[in-house]
Amino acid sequence: MGKNKLKKFADMDRLPHVFQLSYNEIMKGEQFPMKGKWNSEFFKNDNPIVLELGCGKGEYAVGLAEQFPNKNFIGIDIKGARMWTGATDSLEKGLSNVAFIRTGINAIEHFFAQGEVSEIWITFADPQMKKLNKRLTSTYFLSLYRKILVTNGMIHLKSDSNFLYTYTSAVASCNNFPIEVQTEDLYNEISDDPILGIKTYYERQWLARGIAIRYLRFRLPQGSALIEPDIEIPYDEYRSFGRQKRSELDLGK
Repeated sequence: MGKNKLKKFADMDRLPHVFQLSYNEIMKGEQFPMKGKWNSEFFKNDNPIVLELGCGKGEYAVGLAEQFPNKNFIGIDIKGARMWTGATDSLEKGLSNVAFIRTGINAIEHFFAQGEVSEIWITFADPQMKKLNKRLTSTYFLSLYRKILVTNGMIHLKSDSNFLYTYTSAVASCNNFPIEVQTEDLYNEISDDPILGIKTYYERQWLARGIAIRYLRFRLPQGSALIEPDIEIPYDEYRSFGRQKRSELDLGK
């Protein structure tokens, strides 16, 4: 591991708004002290809590926190070196409505109580085309989100992946989730929304290569068992290449 990464990990341990609980600690039954107490003990207000899952560099968590001081934002990712960027940025900007958790998203229920979260953003997640239960909008993950969301909590998906967008749309449709916004070409169809105008590191790469950005916003009700859609979806061809090969593509031609 490089010295720069080691320094970032050391910084993360010292940052007051970053929380880390290892998988082993969770499996040992260690209780996360902020669970059910985020508003009262950390943010010290009653404002809604919004999560950015797979937050990477935390662009959305920080960008939304700047736009909405009356909401609280928490970025979640397993990769601390990336998260360091958003964590240090928010600290330098003096934002008191942002926090970060370094953990796997499948452990999310260990960090939040039922009804503690109002919205979830999923921004440019790996579509996991061959691994159903790793897709962040699969019924497996949606069942986890139900354990922490308010009734009819909101889910935002923003993605370059037609595969993940089509799959998520099918999940929402076959489970009768209320869909509020749906577009296959965000910046040509909805260009004046400052929330959707926040661009992540990966999003800027896809836009530079001529890939349309897709967006879906729906509500997640409590209640009946979730159903996986019976649908075949073509894979995103450009994602079948390795990272270096993808970086050489000019998809705008």
